[in-house]
Order: sequence, then structure tokens, then C-alpha cells
Amino acid sequence: MAFAEYGRYDALGLADLVRKKKISARELVDEAIRRAEKLNPALNAIIFEAYDRAREAAKGRTPNGPFMGVPMLLKDLRAAAVGMPMRNGSRYVPAVPAQHDSTLVSRYRAAGLIPLGKTNVPEFGILPTTESRLYGPARNPWNLAHSTGGSSGGSAAAVAARIVPIAHATDGGGSIRIPASACGLVGLKVSRGRITQGPDASDATSGLSVDHVVTRSVRDCAAALDLSSALDYGDPYFAPPGPASYLEAIKRKPKRLKIAVSFRALNGNAHHPEVTAAVKRTAKLCEDLGHHVEEAYPSLDPFVMTPAFLTLWTGNAAASIERLAQITGKPPSLEVLEGLTLGIYEVGCKVTAVQHLMAQATMNAAARTMARFHQDYDVWLNATLGTLPIELGKIDIDERYVLRAFGPIVEYVPFTSMQNATGQPAINLPLQWSRNGLPLGVQFVARTGDEVTLLRLAAELEKASPWADRRPPIED
Repeated sequence: MAFAEYGRYDALGLADLVRKKKISARELVDEAIRRAEKLNPALNAIIFEAYDRAREAAKGRTPNGPFMGVPMLLKDLRAAAVGMPMRNGSRYVPAVPAQHDSTLVSRYRAAGLIPLGKTNVPEFGILPTTESRLYGPARNPWNLAHSTGGSSGGSAAAVAARIVPIAHATDGGGSIRIPASACGLVGLKVSRGRITQGPDASDATSGLSVDHVVTRSVRDCAAALDLSSALDYGDPYFAPPGPASYLEAIKRKPKRLKIAVSFRALNGNAHHPEVTAAVKRTAKLCEDLGHHVEEAYPSLDPFVMTPAFLTLWTGNAAASIERLAQITGKPPSLEVLEGLTLGIYEVGCKVTAVQHLMAQATMNAAARTMARFHQDYDVWLNATLGTLPIELGKIDIDERYVLRAFGPIVEYVPFTSMQNATGQPAINLPLQWSRNGLPLGVQFVARTGDEVTLLRLAAELEKASPWADRRPPIED
């Protein structure tokens, strides 16, 4: 295989070449590293290189798993990997190499994936953009002046630029789906409890955050879920059982679905006109495939949900920073934290146990509301982002007043945090692009535990409106 063909294949396609001995795992790793060395200076997607370790792994006996010999990248957040530091994008965290793999990374290796290094994140994964004092900004391969989204922005940039076909990602308020939308990728936020965070974590951000991957194909997303969703009995809760194989399940078309579509935010505000047009085109595509689509809005009150979400989010951020203070012996300050992170810490320190429990009750009530909504609708279609991908610098990471810092992007993420609150699965699909060539993802949401419906619908839409041949200009 000519190396020029590398970018045409998804992860399963590359693994098939290795399995058939048309190319070696070492050759794939070398090509991924070559691309990284060429493109990463502009993208700043990869912030820790484990290239020598990856080459050694590729020289050995590669596990004959579904992703045999395929290079991947790990997010610098919750993906512990032997020999690699995990700094969470923060100067506060020492650059100490991990002594063990996380359960998920162990599963990646057993499936044949070969980690090349770590990807860029905002400090503690807090922002919907990937910019930090420690690493600097990750840049969108579709337009380097624009954000990759966050917090899995480095992973998304590397996959979109075809450095690797798959990368680890996490999602606590949209951190898989936001960068997937901004970079033109498939990004599935799984149901709460679907994928373990062991052995070092169990209930990240009070159940808001989950792990999975960003990919360019639906089948890679499904195959990654097959390998990562095995139960870990130390976890605090578990998602409803899925099919024996998501990859096999998506080979069957979904039944004709009843789809609710929302063309505006739940607070009544309109999206950017191009975003609204993208959602309308997607709704029409679903109708053309035989699905029933009608405009509908769940009875969720964003003016109740948003404060509750922020209570859990800031309180958990403060707890993480307090643990670091104990470990390092350094108090939180601007010497070790960005201004916005310090502001979030200060807000979180004021959250009481009563407020925390009341916020969790609000989230649980929202989950009940959505369960009732999905008695009428199989899927909810909406915008992943309310505007086009923002330009870098739109959020001032040095602004300590939290509401002022987020003011410029109030309309940017209208829906994604809701699924983290309710525990539902949601998927971004790269079905639309703006007039100036930026990706405009759309989001589909299903009832808790029903990833299979989302993936079957996604596979059907991928076939009806393919995106595989769309390539960002940085790769040219």
C-alpha cells in the first residue's frame, strides 16, 4: 500500500490490511508519526509524544483484535498510560509518568490499538474550546484560526487531519460532541455507566462525564464501543445492557423512527441561520429515508437545569483542585491555575452539600422528563452547536469572573450538557458544512441505554449522505 492511501482508511480498514499482511503495524505507526511531525506544528493537537514506545509496541506481537496494529492517541485526561504523564492541561499537575494503564487503555491495547501519545486539552477539561496556558491552543484543521472545540479538541484535530483514525475522548458537558462537530467527526457520548473509568476514577463529576472516542466512521465508533463497554464490577452504576455487538447491530437498518426535531434552543433563542438550515436539511434527509419527523421540544427548563449543572460542575472542579493542593502542597493561585479556572474553583468552594444534593435531584428529575419524552419519540434531533465553530481567543481564560468569561459564547452549546445531566446517549454526525467550509455537526439523542438506535441511524445516514471524502485543507 502506498502511504498516500493511509488517510483513505478508517481504523477497521487499516486493521484489516495488517491482518491480511498487506502492511505491517510498524509501517502504520511510522506513517502516523510522519504525519504527526508534518502537521502537528500547525495544529498543536499532540502535546506528549510516545513515538519510540509506539514503535517498540508495533515491532512486537500485535494482539489480533478488531483494531490490530492501528495507531491511536489518548486524551490528556483520565487515560492513564504507562510511561506517559497525565497533566489535565494544567501547570498545577506534575509531569509524572503513569505507573499503570487505566482499564480503558488496557482494553484499547488488547484490541490491537497502539497509543502514540497524548492530545491537547483545556485546563481540567473545563472549556468548550481547547486553549490553555500549559499547552497553548489546538487549531482546527478546517481553518487554523478557529477552535477545535473542547475539551477533546486535540483528539478531534488529530483524527480530522488523518494523523490517526481514532482517538480517546471524554464528555462531561459535550466534550466529545462539541469537538466532533467543530472538526467534522463522529462523536458518541455514551449512556452513564456504559464505559468504566477504573481503576482510578469511578464517578467523574457526579456522573456527568463519560469516556469514548472520536472517529471518522460510524463503524469505528461502534467497534470501539464493543471493546470498551464490558462491565467493571467496581463501578457505582451500570447502563442497561446493549446488544451482543454494536458493530454487528449497525449492519441492520433501524426501524422507521419517530424523530422529534428542535430548530431553536429550549430558551426560545434562535441559532445561527446556517445552523438552523443544517438541522432542517438533516430533518429532510431523515424524512426522505422514511422516518417520521416532527418539530417538538421536551419540557426541560434551561433556567432550572443550567444552575443545577453548574453547581455540580463547579463543585467537582473545586474538589479536584483541592486534591491537587493536598498532593502538591501548593495552594490554588494564579501561579498554578488560569484565571478562569481559579474563578471556577472559588465558585465551587461555596457549593454546600445541600446545594449539591438539590442539584442532583434536579438532574434526576430531568432524566424522568426525558424518559417520558422518549415514550413518544425514538430520537431527538437538534443542533450540536448553536453557532459556527468559534474563533480562537473568544473565551478569555484569564478572566476570573466566570459569567463574564462565558458571556461571549452563551448560545454556543445549547443542548449538549443536558445529556450529561440526564445520562442519555447522544451522537454528533458530520452531515453538514457551512458556506465557508467549516463543519456543522448535528446531534441525535436517544433514551438511556439505547446507543444501538443512534448507531443504526448514524450508519444509515452515513450511507445516504457520505462524508468520508471530505478532507480539511491542512492535509493537502
